[in-house]
Amino acid sequence: MKPSDSVVPTPAQEQAAFAWLSLLHDRPSAGDQLTFSQWLRADPAHAEAYAQAQVLWELSESPARTLADEESLALQGFLDAMDRPRHSPLLRWSGALAMAACLLLMVSLGSGWQPQRWIDDLGADYVSAPGEIRTVTLADQSQVTLDADSAIAVDFTHGERHVQLRRGAGFFTVTHTGEPFVVEAEKGEARVLGTQFEVRLQPHGAQVTVLSGRVGVTADRGGEQQILTAGQQVAYGEGSAQKLHALDSEAQLAWRQGWLTYYKSTLADVVEDLRRYYPGRIVLLNDELAARKVSGSFPSKDPHAVLNSLQGVMGFEQHQVLGHLIIVR
Repeated sequence: MKPSDSVVPTPAQEQAAFAWLSLLHDRPSAGDQLTFSQWLRADPAHAEAYAQAQVLWELSESPARTLADEESLALQGFLDAMDRPRHSPLLRWSGALAMAACLLLMVSLGSGWQPQRWIDDLGADYVSAPGEIRTVTLADQSQVTLDADSAIAVDFTHGERHVQLRRGAGFFTVTHTGEPFVVEAEKGEARVLGTQFEVRLQPHGAQVTVLSGRVGVTADRGGEQQILTAGQQVAYGEGSAQKLHALDSEAQLAWRQGWLTYYKSTLADVVEDLRRYYPGRIVLLNDELAARKVSGSFPSKDPHAVLNSLQGVMGFEQHQVLGHLIIVR
Protein backbone atom coordinates (compact mmCIF):
# COMPACT_ATOMS: atom_id res chain seq x y z
CA MET A 1 0.00 0.00 0.00
CA LYS A 2 1.70 3.19 -1.14
CA PRO A 3 0.57 6.50 0.45
CA SER A 4 -0.35 9.31 -1.90
CA ASP A 5 1.20 12.71 -1.26
CA SER A 6 -1.94 14.39 -2.59
CA VAL A 7 -4.26 12.78 -0.01
CA VAL A 8 -4.37 14.34 3.44
CA PRO A 9 -6.41 12.45 6.05
CA THR A 10 -8.49 14.33 8.59
CA PRO A 11 -7.75 13.94 12.32
CA ALA A 12 -10.86 11.78 12.66
CA GLN A 13 -9.66 9.50 9.86
CA GLU A 14 -6.21 9.26 11.47
CA GLN A 15 -7.73 8.25 14.79
CA ALA A 16 -9.97 5.72 13.05
CA ALA A 17 -6.91 4.23 11.36
CA PHE A 18 -5.22 3.75 14.73
CA ALA A 19 -8.35 2.11 16.08
CA TRP A 20 -8.40 -0.32 13.14
CA LEU A 21 -4.66 -1.01 13.49
CA SER A 22 -5.09 -1.84 17.16
CA LEU A 23 -8.08 -4.08 16.46
CA LEU A 24 -6.33 -5.96 13.64
CA HIS A 25 -3.38 -6.71 15.94
CA ASP A 26 -5.74 -8.39 18.41
CA ARG A 27 -7.24 -11.44 16.64
CA PRO A 28 -10.00 -9.76 14.59
CA SER A 29 -13.05 -11.71 13.57
CA ALA A 30 -13.97 -12.37 9.96
CA GLY A 31 -16.64 -9.71 10.28
CA ASP A 32 -14.09 -7.20 11.56
CA GLN A 33 -11.80 -7.94 8.63
CA LEU A 34 -14.66 -7.48 6.14
CA THR A 35 -15.72 -4.19 7.74
CA PHE A 36 -12.13 -2.97 7.72
CA SER A 37 -11.76 -3.86 4.04
CA GLN A 38 -14.90 -1.86 3.25
CA TRP A 39 -13.65 1.11 5.30
CA LEU A 40 -10.26 1.00 3.60
CA ARG A 41 -11.78 1.11 0.10
CA ALA A 42 -14.35 3.77 0.94
CA ASP A 43 -11.97 6.74 0.71
CA PRO A 44 -8.34 7.14 -0.52
CA ALA A 45 -7.68 9.14 2.65
CA HIS A 46 -8.46 6.01 4.69
CA ALA A 47 -5.65 4.12 2.95
CA GLU A 48 -3.27 7.03 3.51
CA ALA A 49 -4.24 7.28 7.19
CA TYR A 50 -3.75 3.55 7.67
CA ALA A 51 -0.35 3.62 5.93
CA GLN A 52 0.77 6.43 8.24
CA ALA A 53 -0.50 4.50 11.26
CA GLN A 54 1.50 1.45 10.15
CA VAL A 55 4.68 3.54 9.87
CA LEU A 56 4.19 4.96 13.34
CA TRP A 57 3.38 1.54 14.79
CA GLU A 58 6.54 0.03 13.31
CA LEU A 59 8.72 2.91 14.51
CA SER A 60 6.91 3.56 17.75
CA GLU A 61 8.91 1.75 20.43
CA SER A 62 11.91 4.06 20.53
CA PRO A 63 10.10 7.41 20.09
CA ALA A 64 7.39 6.17 22.43
CA ARG A 65 9.88 5.69 25.23
CA THR A 66 11.64 8.97 24.43
CA LEU A 67 8.47 11.03 24.31
CA ALA A 68 6.82 9.27 27.23
CA ASP A 69 9.90 9.89 29.38
CA GLU A 70 9.97 13.55 28.34
CA GLU A 71 6.29 14.03 29.02
CA SER A 72 6.29 12.15 32.34
CA LEU A 73 9.14 14.29 33.67
CA ALA A 74 7.52 17.46 32.39
CA LEU A 75 4.10 16.56 33.74
CA GLN A 76 5.56 15.63 37.13
CA GLY A 77 7.25 19.03 37.22
CA PHE A 78 3.95 20.67 36.32
CA LEU A 79 2.18 18.83 39.15
CA ASP A 80 4.98 19.82 41.53
CA ALA A 81 4.59 23.44 40.44
CA MET A 82 0.87 23.18 41.20
CA ASP A 83 1.66 21.71 44.66
CA ARG A 84 0.28 18.28 43.81
CA PRO A 85 1.70 15.04 45.29
CA ARG A 86 5.20 14.38 43.99
CA HIS A 87 4.75 10.70 43.14
CA SER A 88 1.77 9.95 40.97
CA PRO A 89 1.11 6.40 39.76
CA LEU A 90 0.03 7.95 36.47
CA LEU A 91 3.67 8.76 35.72
CA ARG A 92 5.08 5.23 36.08
CA TRP A 93 5.46 4.27 32.45
CA SER A 94 5.70 0.60 31.51
CA GLY A 95 6.58 -0.46 27.98
CA ALA A 96 2.92 -0.92 27.10
CA LEU A 97 1.96 2.42 28.61
CA ALA A 98 4.80 4.07 26.69
CA MET A 99 3.31 2.76 23.47
CA ALA A 100 -0.13 4.02 24.40
CA ALA A 101 1.36 7.32 25.51
CA CYS A 102 3.12 7.67 22.18
CA LEU A 103 -0.12 7.21 20.25
CA LEU A 104 -1.93 9.61 22.56
CA LEU A 105 0.85 12.18 22.21
CA MET A 106 0.82 11.92 18.43
CA VAL A 107 -2.92 12.47 18.26
CA SER A 108 -2.71 15.41 20.68
CA LEU A 109 0.28 17.16 19.06
CA GLY A 110 -1.97 19.50 17.14
CA SER A 111 -3.66 20.66 20.35
CA GLY A 112 -0.44 22.02 21.85
CA TRP A 113 0.26 19.31 24.43
CA GLN A 114 3.60 20.54 25.79
CA PRO A 115 3.78 20.30 29.61
CA GLN A 116 7.41 21.52 29.72
CA ARG A 117 6.38 24.76 28.04
CA TRP A 118 3.60 25.20 30.58
CA ILE A 119 6.12 24.82 33.41
CA ASP A 120 8.51 27.36 31.88
CA ASP A 121 5.71 29.79 31.12
CA LEU A 122 4.22 29.70 34.62
CA GLY A 123 6.93 32.03 35.92
CA ALA A 124 7.81 33.83 32.68
CA ASP A 125 7.19 37.49 31.87
CA TYR A 126 7.89 37.25 28.13
CA VAL A 127 7.43 34.23 25.86
CA SER A 128 7.93 33.54 22.15
CA ALA A 129 5.99 30.81 20.37
CA PRO A 130 7.55 28.08 18.20
CA GLY A 131 8.68 29.74 14.98
CA GLU A 132 8.32 33.28 16.42
CA ILE A 133 11.24 35.69 16.97
CA ARG A 134 10.08 38.40 19.36
CA THR A 135 11.77 41.63 20.55
CA VAL A 136 10.67 43.21 23.84
CA THR A 137 11.76 46.43 25.57
CA LEU A 138 12.35 46.16 29.32
CA ALA A 139 11.64 48.84 31.93
CA ASP A 140 15.22 50.21 31.70
CA GLN A 141 14.92 50.45 27.87
CA SER A 142 17.19 47.45 27.37
CA GLN A 143 15.95 45.19 24.59
CA VAL A 144 15.72 41.40 24.45
CA THR A 145 15.22 39.50 21.19
CA LEU A 146 13.83 36.08 22.02
CA ASP A 147 14.66 33.22 19.71
CA ALA A 148 11.77 30.95 18.74
CA ASP A 149 10.15 29.02 21.60
CA SER A 150 11.91 30.95 24.39
CA ALA A 151 10.89 32.39 27.75
CA ILE A 152 12.38 34.82 30.28
CA ALA A 153 11.45 36.10 33.73
CA VAL A 154 12.45 39.66 34.72
CA ASP A 155 13.12 41.15 38.17
CA PHE A 156 14.49 44.71 38.47
CA THR A 157 14.37 44.92 42.28
CA HIS A 158 17.07 44.44 44.93
CA GLY A 159 19.55 46.83 43.29
CA GLU A 160 20.20 44.88 40.11
CA ARG A 161 18.50 44.09 36.81
CA HIS A 162 17.96 40.36 36.84
CA VAL A 163 16.71 38.20 33.94
CA GLN A 164 16.21 34.45 34.14
CA LEU A 165 16.36 32.54 30.86
CA ARG A 166 13.79 29.79 31.33
CA ARG A 167 13.75 28.32 27.83
CA GLY A 168 15.50 28.81 24.49
CA ALA A 169 17.74 31.82 23.88
CA GLY A 170 17.76 35.60 24.15
CA PHE A 171 19.90 38.32 22.55
CA PHE A 172 20.36 41.26 24.91
CA THR A 173 21.08 44.89 24.05
CA VAL A 174 21.73 46.42 27.47
CA THR A 175 21.49 50.13 28.35
CA HIS A 176 23.94 51.64 30.84
CA THR A 177 22.15 52.71 34.04
CA GLY A 178 24.83 52.04 36.64
CA GLU A 179 23.00 48.99 37.97
CA PRO A 180 24.34 45.52 37.16
CA PHE A 181 22.49 43.57 34.47
CA VAL A 182 22.55 39.82 35.15
CA VAL A 183 21.20 36.98 32.99
CA GLU A 184 20.80 33.72 34.88
CA ALA A 185 20.72 30.47 32.90
CA GLU A 186 20.80 27.09 34.64
CA LYS A 187 23.16 27.58 37.61
CA GLY A 188 25.43 30.14 35.95
CA GLU A 189 25.11 33.79 35.00
CA ALA A 190 26.32 36.49 32.62
CA ARG A 191 26.92 39.88 34.24
CA VAL A 192 27.30 43.15 32.27
CA LEU A 193 26.85 46.93 32.39
CA GLY A 194 26.38 47.83 28.72
CA THR A 195 26.80 45.44 25.80
CA GLN A 196 25.19 43.14 23.20
CA PHE A 197 25.30 39.41 23.82
CA GLU A 198 23.34 36.16 23.59
CA VAL A 199 22.61 33.57 26.26
CA ARG A 200 21.39 30.20 24.99
CA LEU A 201 20.27 27.20 27.02
CA GLN A 202 21.78 23.84 26.09
CA PRO A 203 20.83 20.30 27.18
CA HIS A 204 23.19 20.39 30.17
CA GLY A 205 24.00 24.07 30.69
CA ALA A 206 24.18 27.27 28.70
CA GLN A 207 26.29 29.16 26.17
CA VAL A 208 27.17 32.88 26.06
CA THR A 209 28.18 34.71 22.86
CA VAL A 210 29.29 38.36 22.87
CA LEU A 211 28.67 40.67 19.91
CA SER A 212 30.03 43.85 21.52
CA GLY A 213 31.20 45.03 24.95
CA ARG A 214 32.34 42.89 27.87
CA VAL A 215 30.52 40.13 29.75
CA GLY A 216 31.60 38.31 32.90
CA VAL A 217 30.45 34.67 32.90
CA THR A 218 30.44 32.32 35.88
CA ALA A 219 29.41 28.68 35.66
CA ASP A 220 28.13 28.56 39.22
CA ARG A 221 27.47 30.97 42.06
CA GLY A 222 30.75 31.90 43.66
CA GLY A 223 32.71 30.37 40.80
CA GLU A 224 35.56 31.90 38.85
CA GLN A 225 34.50 34.59 36.37
CA GLN A 226 35.65 34.59 32.74
CA ILE A 227 35.62 37.91 30.89
CA LEU A 228 34.37 37.73 27.29
CA THR A 229 34.76 40.48 24.70
CA ALA A 230 33.36 40.93 21.19
CA GLY A 231 33.59 37.81 19.04
CA GLN A 232 34.07 35.39 21.93
CA GLN A 233 31.95 32.52 23.25
CA VAL A 234 31.95 30.19 26.23
CA ALA A 235 29.76 27.26 27.26
CA TYR A 236 29.24 26.00 30.79
CA GLY A 237 27.32 23.31 32.61
CA GLU A 238 27.22 21.32 35.83
CA GLY A 239 29.29 23.92 37.67
CA SER A 240 32.23 24.17 35.26
CA ALA A 241 32.99 26.24 32.17
CA GLN A 242 34.79 25.34 28.99
CA LYS A 243 37.66 27.46 27.68
CA LEU A 244 36.41 30.56 25.89
CA HIS A 245 37.11 30.78 22.17
CA ALA A 246 36.82 33.21 19.27
CA LEU A 247 34.16 32.88 16.57
CA ASP A 248 32.21 34.82 13.95
CA SER A 249 29.55 36.17 16.29
CA GLU A 250 27.56 37.78 13.45
CA ALA A 251 27.15 34.37 11.80
CA GLN A 252 26.39 32.72 15.15
CA LEU A 253 23.64 35.27 15.82
CA ALA A 254 22.15 35.24 12.31
CA TRP A 255 18.98 33.63 13.68
CA ARG A 256 17.82 37.18 14.35
CA GLN A 257 17.62 37.62 10.56
CA GLY A 258 16.04 34.19 10.00
CA TRP A 259 19.15 32.08 9.33
CA LEU A 260 20.64 29.13 11.22
CA THR A 261 24.40 28.87 10.60
CA TYR A 262 26.56 25.87 11.48
CA TYR A 263 30.21 24.89 11.19
CA LYS A 264 30.97 21.25 11.97
CA SER A 265 27.95 21.03 14.27
CA THR A 266 26.28 17.70 14.96
CA LEU A 267 23.01 16.81 13.30
CA ALA A 268 21.61 16.45 16.83
CA ASP A 269 22.36 20.14 17.46
CA VAL A 270 20.73 21.15 14.18
CA VAL A 271 17.61 19.13 14.94
CA GLU A 272 17.47 20.65 18.42
CA ASP A 273 17.40 24.12 16.84
CA LEU A 274 14.79 23.12 14.25
CA ARG A 275 12.49 21.92 17.03
CA ARG A 276 12.09 25.51 18.19
CA TYR A 277 10.80 26.49 14.76
CA TYR A 278 8.49 23.52 14.23
CA PRO A 279 5.00 23.51 15.82
CA GLY A 280 5.00 19.74 16.41
CA ARG A 281 7.77 17.31 17.32
CA ILE A 282 10.96 16.16 15.59
CA VAL A 283 12.42 12.90 16.95
CA LEU A 284 15.94 11.81 15.94
CA LEU A 285 16.36 8.07 16.58
CA ASN A 286 19.79 7.14 15.20
CA ASP A 287 22.69 7.95 17.57
CA GLU A 288 25.33 7.47 14.88
CA LEU A 289 23.41 9.78 12.55
CA ALA A 290 22.97 12.30 15.36
CA ALA A 291 26.75 12.58 15.74
CA ARG A 292 27.44 13.34 12.06
CA LYS A 293 28.73 16.83 11.32
CA VAL A 294 26.85 19.58 9.47
CA SER A 295 28.11 22.87 8.02
CA GLY A 296 26.08 25.51 6.20
CA SER A 297 23.37 28.16 6.53
CA PHE A 298 19.67 27.31 6.44
CA PRO A 299 16.44 29.37 6.58
CA SER A 300 14.85 28.90 10.00
CA LYS A 301 11.31 29.61 8.79
CA ASP A 302 11.03 26.25 6.98
CA PRO A 303 12.27 23.28 9.05
CA HIS A 304 10.89 20.88 6.41
CA ALA A 305 13.12 22.42 3.74
CA VAL A 306 16.16 22.16 6.02
CA LEU A 307 15.52 18.48 6.73
CA ASN A 308 14.90 17.77 3.05
CA SER A 309 18.18 19.47 2.14
CA LEU A 310 20.12 17.53 4.78
CA GLN A 311 18.41 14.29 3.76
CA GLY A 312 19.69 14.74 0.22
CA VAL A 313 23.26 15.06 1.50
CA MET A 314 23.27 12.64 4.45
CA GLY A 315 20.88 10.01 3.13
CA PHE A 316 18.75 9.49 6.24
CA GLU A 317 15.07 8.54 6.32
CA GLN A 318 12.33 10.83 7.58
CA HIS A 319 8.67 10.04 8.16
CA GLN A 320 5.94 12.58 8.82
CA VAL A 321 2.95 11.13 10.64
CA LEU A 322 -0.27 12.68 11.88
CA GLY A 323 0.81 15.97 10.38
CA HIS A 324 2.81 17.11 13.43
CA LEU A 325 5.46 14.47 14.08
CA ILE A 326 8.66 14.01 12.07
CA ILE A 327 10.72 10.87 12.76
CA VAL A 328 14.31 10.99 11.49
CA ARG A 329 16.41 7.82 11.41
